[in-house]
Amino acid sequence: MHPGRPGPLGSSLTSRGVNFSVVAPRATRLELLLFSHPDALEPSRVVALDGRHRSGDHWHVEVEGLGLGCCYGYRVFGPLQPGGHSFAPSKVLLDPCARAIAGWQGYRRDAAVGAAPNSSCCLRGVVTERDRFDFEAAPRPRHSWQRSVIYELHVGGFTQGAGCPVTADRQGTLLGLIDTLPHLRELGITAIELLPVMAFDPGDAPPGRQNHWGYSPLSWMAPHPDYLVGNDPLGARDQVRQLVKACHLAGIEVLLDVVYNHTSEGNQHGPTLSWRGFADRLYYQQSALGEYQDVSGCGNTIAANRPLVQHLILESLRCWATELGVDGFRFDLGIALSRGENLAPLARPPLFEAMEADPDLADLKLISEPWDCGGLYKLADFPARRVSTWNGRFRDDLRRFWKGDENCSWAVGQRLSGSPDLYNLMPAHPGQAITFLTAHDGFTLADLVSFNGKHNLANGEDNRDGDNHNNSWNHGVEGPSSDHAVRALRERQLRNLLSTLLLAPGVPMLLMGDEVRRSQGGNNNTWCQNNPLGWMHWQPDSSDLALRRFVRRLLSLRRHLVDLINPELPLQERPQSRHDDPQQRWRQWHGVEITRPDWASWSHTVAWSINDPTQGPLLWCAMNAYSKAVHFDLPVSTSGWLRVIDTALPAGQDLPARPGIWTPAGIPLESRSLMLLVARRRLEGVKLD
Repeated sequence: MHPGRPGPLGSSLTSRGVNFSVVAPRATRLELLLFSHPDALEPSRVVALDGRHRSGDHWHVEVEGLGLGCCYGYRVFGPLQPGGHSFAPSKVLLDPCARAIAGWQGYRRDAAVGAAPNSSCCLRGVVTERDRFDFEAAPRPRHSWQRSVIYELHVGGFTQGAGCPVTADRQGTLLGLIDTLPHLRELGITAIELLPVMAFDPGDAPPGRQNHWGYSPLSWMAPHPDYLVGNDPLGARDQVRQLVKACHLAGIEVLLDVVYNHTSEGNQHGPTLSWRGFADRLYYQQSALGEYQDVSGCGNTIAANRPLVQHLILESLRCWATELGVDGFRFDLGIALSRGENLAPLARPPLFEAMEADPDLADLKLISEPWDCGGLYKLADFPARRVSTWNGRFRDDLRRFWKGDENCSWAVGQRLSGSPDLYNLMPAHPGQAITFLTAHDGFTLADLVSFNGKHNLANGEDNRDGDNHNNSWNHGVEGPSSDHAVRALRERQLRNLLSTLLLAPGVPMLLMGDEVRRSQGGNNNTWCQNNPLGWMHWQPDSSDLALRRFVRRLLSLRRHLVDLINPELPLQERPQSRHDDPQQRWRQWHGVEITRPDWASWSHTVAWSINDPTQGPLLWCAMNAYSKAVHFDLPVSTSGWLRVIDTALPAGQDLPARPGIWTPAGIPLESRSLMLLVARRRLEGVKLD
């Protein structure tokens, strides 16, 4: 035994054995428990740590003769403090910095509550390597924000189900995801955003259910065991690397949805699994009386404003980015990480400042939800320069417009302009805003046009869970319908919504399966549905395949027009004057008549063009959410027009591989449809397949 050193945190190999280091500021002594194998019920050796093994808030020891695969845990002793921290030395704790975990087979969440020992059913850390990802063999794709298209998916749900292209032994796993990359690459996706893959507690759910989504972290370092092939903890990190390497070689970036705002330990009455047992008052926001403060909706809130907590989160980010190769992160309820003591919002949250200053994280894509459950919402004023945010107003306004609500035309005009009304009167620049229609939390796109209300009875909460404000419309029949008119209108609306999303400025995000009309049966909160309800739709019919072809061509069109629909420089909203940049293009708004937009509350139409000072109109688009057809006048193109999209036409003709010439001087736009014309000089000879 040697005193060891305080860094790095966790367990790390030395020339003589393994160094262990954890943070426990108020502890009086610690015990390091060494287990002979992953499923051992009791430790084979107990190493006592006292003042000789302490440096400030860090406890450390080096043990000779240990190596890779060593399983370990901790017991932490300290004073009982009413209204403060009460240590629980009967509990074996998981190292917050462990990069692999053993003991899943016998793990019991309930054993971590109360005073009884849990050593026979606890989770244990595993000593692993800390090698860097081989970026020479599989360099980051490094797609610009301007050309990025994100696809949000659940690893387990996307890689199983009838018709799944994944072999049986790899279904539901990270390695299985490799077998689905041809689908994503053919579609035109540049990045996948994975719902939580850090180890989480499936048992953090009411009796009879399991936590499927994974927003219940047990570790910020270790991969989740259910997403692995086999049960070797040492092979877990290599499986992540294999997936990332395959994605990089396919030109696809890997982004992780990460949960640093709370943990699986719940409030003060929850289980003592890891963080709480080491430093309850350090990791969690609490009142002076020891009551947990909660803006996560999950019982606790991480105190990310404190230096030791920041250090652990940054260590987690570096672990996944530099050791495992991932390309970016999406922060669940990320604005909660900007709160300080007593949950006060901070103008300059230290975690984000440290993150943006870290050279190991400099080339990553960073995304956040701009809201939390405490009501804090910051979009343009999100307190981090390099962090992009989900634009929830984009989702809501586009849904309302195509549903036919009043007071929507002006709002949709703002969304198509880059939301200047939300970003201090300037369009959001590329990388500042993520635009989306659907996400894991809510209806799928197919359900958005098929249900007026949520149908969450399968979740066992009497339909009380899930959002009640979906801005959805069933188009006359609740749920599946055999009515041809209803189905045709729904199909048109799917194309209207997708076209608007992919023609708008911003970084678009698609939800897993929306391209093939995946339905969850009207369930808008499938957090506990590890079954076909929450899985990918791998047996598409002809209509599903037609929609997939439409999306594929839309993404191809977006790549060809990226300088017009997602410009690096914001478009002017007026014609050029002689004092302006002669090369500067501008957007012009129209109504049924040229240059006369109708922003009235009763208006259900929007039309716009993008114009070049020398070439004239390059693109013209009209959207008619009214219940009747409307005739639009059309500006004159110096090279003539190509009709690229007309959602009123049958599948295949609505977005043909080779757009046809349009010669009429006007547009008879059918009800609830969208048409896009592009100047011939821009797309002539282009094939969108």
